[in-house]
Parts: sequence; C-alpha cells; structure tokens
Amino acid sequence: MARVVAGVATSHVPAIGAAIDHGRTQEPYWKPLFDGLEPARRWAADAKPDVCIVVYNDHASAFSFATIPTFALGTAPAFPPADEGFGPRPVPVVEGHDDLAWHLAESLILDEFDITIVNEMPVDHGLTVPLSVVFGQPEAWPCRVIPLCVNVIQYPPPTGNRCFSLGKALRRAVESYPQDLKVAVFGTGGMSHQLQGERAGLINPAFDRVFMDRLVEAPRALTRIPHTEYMREAGSEGIELVMWLVMRGALSERVDEVYRFYHVPASNTGYGLMVLEDLAGPRSDR
Repeated sequence: MARVVAGVATSHVPAIGAAIDHGRTQEPYWKPLFDGLEPARRWAADAKPDVCIVVYNDHASAFSFATIPTFALGTAPAFPPADEGFGPRPVPVVEGHDDLAWHLAESLILDEFDITIVNEMPVDHGLTVPLSVVFGQPEAWPCRVIPLCVNVIQYPPPTGNRCFSLGKALRRAVESYPQDLKVAVFGTGGMSHQLQGERAGLINPAFDRVFMDRLVEAPRALTRIPHTEYMREAGSEGIELVMWLVMRGALSERVDEVYRFYHVPASNTGYGLMVLEDLAGPRSDR
C-alpha cells in the first residue's frame, strides 16, 4: 500500500524563486540561504519520494476573491505554472497523480472533510518555490505532485486543529491506496512575516524557533494557537503556518528530525526548512 514516509516544511517566499530563476543564488545576500538548502536536497535525492502532496495557499492565481475554497484538492493529470504578472516561472509543468488524487478526494470527503475538487488549476509560487527548494532546477520534477490548497488569505481561515486533523485524515487516505508508493507531504508558507500595515516587515525569530521545536516535540500544543496569536506574534501572514500542521498531522507521533534550517532575512520573512521522517510506519487507526 501507499505510505507517508516523510514531511517537509518550508517557507514559499516568491523572491527565492526569482533568485533561482535569474541565477542570483550565489550573490552575497542569497548564498547563505541557498547553502542551507543543500542538505534537504541531498535528502530528497536519496529518499526519492514517488508522490509529493504539497499543502500551500493560492495567491489569487487559480482562485479570485469571487470563490475561495477552504480546502481544494487538485485532481488533474498536470498543473501549469501560473502567470503571476511577470510570466510563468521557467519551471517544469507539475505532473499530477490523478488516480491517487481522486482516491484522496473520495476518502477525505467520506471522512467528512468538505474538499473542493479542482480539475484544472494553475499553480503559483506557493507550490513551485517549495519544489525548487527541495529539487533544484531539474528538466522535469522527479516525482508526481498533488496540490492541496488551503485558504489563509480571506478570513476566516481554518484553525490549526482543523488542519492537523486534515493531515491525520490524509494519512488514512494514503494508507488505503493499494499501490506501493512513497509519499512525502509538504507543509508550506510562513514563517513570521507581515507584508502591509504599520507592522510591515515584522519578523519574530523567537516565535519561529519555538514553533519549529514544538512541531517535532509537541505538535498538539500548536493546534491550540488561535488566529489572533498568529497575527500578534508572527504577523498577518504568519497564519500560513497552519499549513505546516497539515503536514505534521500526516506523520505519526514518532518522527526523526533529519534536518532543520532557519535564516533571516529571506526577502521580508523569516525562512524555515525542516525535514521529518516518519518512524512509526503505517497506522490507519491514528
């Protein structure tokens, strides 16, 4: 059967994608950050996941403010890079795994998660930057990708607890798929940052580091953080961290922290990257 073997957490800073695309990764500003990505890339080259489920948020590329699903699952065989105003990123088309995606949709909906099924969807930097972070600049992405889009743009976003529970349901769904596949779940977005208002430019490294600690040691404590605390401590865009909880919920209680990296600044955010391998093996009763 399919199994969740690992989780990856990473910020999806658009400027990281621009630095990669324009050959600026070795400039003095960017080199420390990109040097910090190399261990995660080596891990991915060794682990070779068959499918990556990437939990991210759309930035008005696939969805306008006319329609905002709380959770949307991409079920298409392929997803083109979105044009976010400067032309699509020069990255490979994202090849989906539509059979597994439809299985996930059925399992999640019957598990009482109201998933929006999306059969055609361009994917923006929220999804493509994490792929670039982990896989670099290949001619084709080395795995199939299933996009799972979460609303953290329009109030009210889902709670951390709901996202953690979605991750648990996602694990059950993966484990009920009969094909032998290694699945990695990406939680993207964050860390602390605010893009507008009087506190624009806010970065809170202390909050970010505690969040990373608890993601490994005490993830259930993170599920109790209210929206207002994210905004107060991590800025208005810090709410994106609830997407890391989808990833953590998809893993068992026992994980091996393979790698952790934190860097300030990355554009106007605190950048975080974690690789967690699952140690417990398949357990559908979680």
